[in-house]
Amino acid sequence: MTSIASVTLEVADLAAADRFYSTAFGLDDRLRLRASEAPTSGFRGFTLSLVVSQPADVDALVDAAVQAGATTLKPAAKSLWGYGGVVQAPDGTIWQIASSSKKNTGPATRQVDEFVLLLGVEDVKAGKQFYVDHGLAVGKSFGSKYVEFATGPGPVKLALYKRRGLAKVAGVSPEGTGSHRLTITSDAGPFTDPDGFAWTTVSEDASL
Repeated sequence: MTSIASVTLEVADLAAADRFYSTAFGLDDRLRLRASEAPTSGFRGFTLSLVVSQPADVDALVDAAVQAGATTLKPAAKSLWGYGGVVQAPDGTIWQIASSSKKNTGPATRQVDEFVLLLGVEDVKAGKQFYVDHGLAVGKSFGSKYVEFATGPGPVKLALYKRRGLAKVAGVSPEGTGSHRLTITSDAGPFTDPDGFAWTTVSEDASL
């Protein structure tokens, strides 16, 4: 089964981004950083999600991110599906932080249960077929709106969402141009998907 080893964010200020992520989230090897000046503006077509066990952990991570320099896009709040909020890191990456639980069961630990990459695509069905053709197995699928892949024991989960729908969830305009400033490292690459998201292998990523 295909697994995703890490995602690499391409950032304009490498030192500043490293300080931010070390302070806010501490995601070890799941998240990597690379310096880049590739032109980009507006919504970059993806979000990263941190799934935690309870609201207290959401609040702790959101607060840590804001204190480290993030901007709040959606304050943490209860919803039909649980509890969560959305922040934007200084480098422009949008982070969803959520829990399916609406009640706390203990003190906050800031432990991340799942690290999920959500790609905003123009055609979910076409994107789904592309990834199936490249060796990924479908875990959950909801027609033309959403698909979640079974990426095995890998540290990064993957899902596809309609681009406009994902932007709405994130609280931003869906408009955006230029580089995604994102590279996905797995045993499925290298390739570029129909929406321009670049995948690479572990060996190629190590050589960069």
